Amino acid sequence: MDEHTRDRSVDPPDGSPAPTGWLESAGRWEHDTLRRATVHGVALYNGEAYHESHDCFEDEWYNYGRGTVESAFLHGMVQVAAGAYKHVVFENDDGMRSLFRTALQYLRDVPHDFYGVDVLEVRTTLSNALEEPTVIDGWQIRLDGTHPTPREADFEYASRLEGL
Repeated sequence: MDEHTRDRSVDPPDGSPAPTGWLESAGRWEHDTLRRATVHGVALYNGEAYHESHDCFEDEWYNYGRGTVESAFLHGMVQVAAGAYKHVVFENDDGMRSLFRTALQYLRDVPHDFYGVDVLEVRTTLSNALEEPTVIDGWQIRLDGTHPTPREADFEYASRLEGL
């Protein structure tokens, strides 16, 4: 375990059963900072703050080497946020499709419930958006069985990343 991905202040998962990434026997996340970035990134995505969501996932992505499931998940989520941004802000559905295809490749082998994200639903929605882009209009990512929306702390977290 990489010590730089530990942060004991990160909360345990909400709900049961525990998702992939939660170490039940140790009572902590395998990579606390990945969970923190995911919580903020998902909430920001759900509030249509796609650029800030992208930044949360991208910043954490740099903590992991190529070929790890953590890297694949984070890289995939970067592509999800970027694709939604292309669709919503620029009305560029070809750009969205390209980013979503890449996201699907990265997310292909990620467990269905990774760090609380319903990855199976993400993959299904992205696949459907390749045919009908409007399926992502208003779509929110599920985390711990809910659809969190952004709080001020999520925006503060993302703004701190800009200074790094």
